[in-house]
Amino acid sequence: MRKIILLMSILAMHWAAAQQQTSPDGNVVLSFSLKADGTPTYKMTYKGKPVINESTLGFTLKKEEPLTNHFKVVSDSKSTFKETWKPVWGEEKEILNHYNELLVQLKQDKTNRLMNIRFRVYNEGVGFRYEFPTQKELTYFVIAEENTQFAMTGDHTAWWIPGDYDTQEYDYNESKLSEIRGLMKQSMTDNVSQYVFSPTGVQTALMMKTKDGLYINLHEAALVDYALMNLNLDDKNFIFQSWLTPDAKGDKGYLYTPTKTPWRTVMVSDDARNILASRLILNLNDPCALADTSWIKPVKYIGVWWEMITGKSSWAYTDDLPTIKLDEVDYTKVKPNGTHAANNDKVRHYIDFAAKHGFDQVLVEGWNVGWEDWFGHRKDYVFDFVTPYPDFDIKALNDYAHAKGVKLMMHHETSGSTRNYERHMKAAYELMNKYGYNSVKSGYVGDILPIGEHHYSQATINHYLYAIKEAAKHKIMVNAHEAVRPTGLCRTYPNLIGNESARGTEYEAFGGNKPFHTTILPFTRLQGGPMDYTPGIFETEVKNVNPNNTSQVRSTLAKQLALYVTMYSPLQMAADLPENYERFADAFQFIKDVPVDWQESVYLEAEPGRYITVARKDKHSDNWYVGNTSNENGHTSELLLNFLDKNKKYEATIYADAKNADWQTNPKAYTITKQKVNAKTKLKLTAAKGGGYAISIKEIK
Repeated sequence: MRKIILLMSILAMHWAAAQQQTSPDGNVVLSFSLKADGTPTYKMTYKGKPVINESTLGFTLKKEEPLTNHFKVVSDSKSTFKETWKPVWGEEKEILNHYNELLVQLKQDKTNRLMNIRFRVYNEGVGFRYEFPTQKELTYFVIAEENTQFAMTGDHTAWWIPGDYDTQEYDYNESKLSEIRGLMKQSMTDNVSQYVFSPTGVQTALMMKTKDGLYINLHEAALVDYALMNLNLDDKNFIFQSWLTPDAKGDKGYLYTPTKTPWRTVMVSDDARNILASRLILNLNDPCALADTSWIKPVKYIGVWWEMITGKSSWAYTDDLPTIKLDEVDYTKVKPNGTHAANNDKVRHYIDFAAKHGFDQVLVEGWNVGWEDWFGHRKDYVFDFVTPYPDFDIKALNDYAHAKGVKLMMHHETSGSTRNYERHMKAAYELMNKYGYNSVKSGYVGDILPIGEHHYSQATINHYLYAIKEAAKHKIMVNAHEAVRPTGLCRTYPNLIGNESARGTEYEAFGGNKPFHTTILPFTRLQGGPMDYTPGIFETEVKNVNPNNTSQVRSTLAKQLALYVTMYSPLQMAADLPENYERFADAFQFIKDVPVDWQESVYLEAEPGRYITVARKDKHSDNWYVGNTSNENGHTSELLLNFLDKNKKYEATIYADAKNADWQTNPKAYTITKQKVNAKTKLKLTAAKGGGYAISIKEIK
């Protein structure tokens, strides 16, 4: 009996002690343990330095005992996994997925409920999630809150935007964690401030830097059938806690066992370039779910868009609103406003331009009836996604485009009515199949209907994935705007070829983004997947496009070229007007040349909020492209081109800011030079204030 008691005591001490797992290179150490009251906790170190202090795990449930304490470890197990997989499109042709795993199986004494926590430890960080196996004691439950903590080790510098249930379209702030509360009011704009949930709440991906030089990134992966996670900061103790997006009733999630949550991710390195190079988010997602991906192709496109954004033209066909319901209107009998952009002549002009310069597709917004009503005159109408305006001949225009080797890109503005979109989705996709469309830009502007639901609640998250799956059945690629920020699902569903989900170039026509904006996005928004940033604005004075709009693009022209390399996306738009590209035809050559699919990416320089320099190799040739974007202070680079093949010679075409360039005073000043280069070449290049540079490096044969 004494031996049995002694053995049980030893086992109890074993389970109470920390279970650990290390990364394959040994630099990252993850520790799991239970507090004396049975509360699950974890902590994390990198090269011996604390990254996450002891942080608690668990859930508060609605009308049930919380899943926060009284746990005991039933068992734990460790394993190792290593594979190399090939993305359909991406920043490289192969991705290494290598991690060590720790699975901890827990049982709550008080209720006999089971909860597992699975940790995967990579060289660049940790991903963990909760798993609920099939069990009699827990079948259906409602989440009041997820209580995952991320306890920081100090008052780190952070690049952040406010926590929000409905938008990510904020300009970034740089501050200490202790300064977030004071700066929050300044960061809120009138049209979105009503949704900010906390004076210390922020969104992921959250980028931070410690005093001793560690770069830390908090995010999530594989967001499926679950609400999006914001982070609420205890700014006295520097502890972040998960804060899920509620539904219209205030509930945070409805789960049935067996089920699992998205992964919570912590990336860490002492070199900022490693954060950009990490594929941890993608690796935590399931492999591709589509048997045939041959129809998924990266896209470079132009579009009937920027002139509406600047106010030069309109989405709507008429200003004379009918007095009857719009779905009963005969549009051939109303007076056109003369500014409707999606008309036959203009679209043909864009098609001609695309064919001449080698673009794949032409986006056309405002092609379908209903925009008059949607712009705030009445709320009794929603789009049907199939009925064109009288001046948009959908068959003739698609025939014209196809004859020139170009496709049109469909646009579906849902006006936030997810139920209406699902009601019309089959017919809308069938119309696309009929006329040869293979990609759609969908939009979710405005409040989610029915009123009270949010863009990032569980039900709306499920809608976005439903749209992607249905599109795949019709071999359609999706570029979703105003949808949830990506969390790596493009690995599983590679027809999700783009997202917006952040402040894009359109804000340059609404007052501008901060010059450092595009030096932060690759560390934050782009961690979960590519962004349809819509770069390439050459006419930086918007008043030259629309005299009534006095905005200025906060970038030099050379920096606009660099964005095609630093802001990775398999879907890249040349967003400016065709006539502006014709004015700067020599600079436009870079946009024509730069690929949208890569076999290798090398991160040459990086510091969040300061500068990013990236070199990428074309997936289908031996040519390389380099891009640098800088903040309002500019940046000088000394680049060694040792990423080039040592046995080959190249010619570099360098598109750089002129000596007197400045985003405010002289944004369109650039130079283009050529020189022979090889793997031993060193280049010294200077980006102006708010500027950058772009280089095409082509093999000499």
